[in-house]
Amino acid sequence: MSDRDQTKTPAAEAADAYADRRDSARIPLRLHVREPALGGSFEVCEGNLAIGGVLYWALHPPVGGRVEVRFFIPAFKREVHAVGEVLRVSRDGDRFGTHVRFVEIPLDAEMTLARYFQMEQG
Repeated sequence: MSDRDQTKTPAAEAADAYADRRDSARIPLRLHVREPALGGSFEVCEGNLAIGGVLYWALHPPVGGRVEVRFFIPAFKREVHAVGEVLRVSRDGDRFGTHVRFVEIPLDAEMTLARYFQMEQG
């Protein structure tokens, strides 16, 4: 059994009321994540994608309240770039799960995500 604890950002308090009411399924995906507070290059992380954000797993929690993410949508041969707000961080053993809500994503990328999820759901 895993040890789980939750470290929450202020935005997570309001989000928790709706945490189990996701509008879309989640799709496992390899993500590239960069923390603007640290600078540097993108780190490859395993995670999953939803219409409004991502969850990714790493060996350390994020330093700041925002992250930059990039991911490739194979069905559309398109890479999406977005900025997300860290809602909360969960811990599972030696890994940290960072729950992120998109706050800056191009409209055409949102439309591509919606079409991708529609394709995946049937």
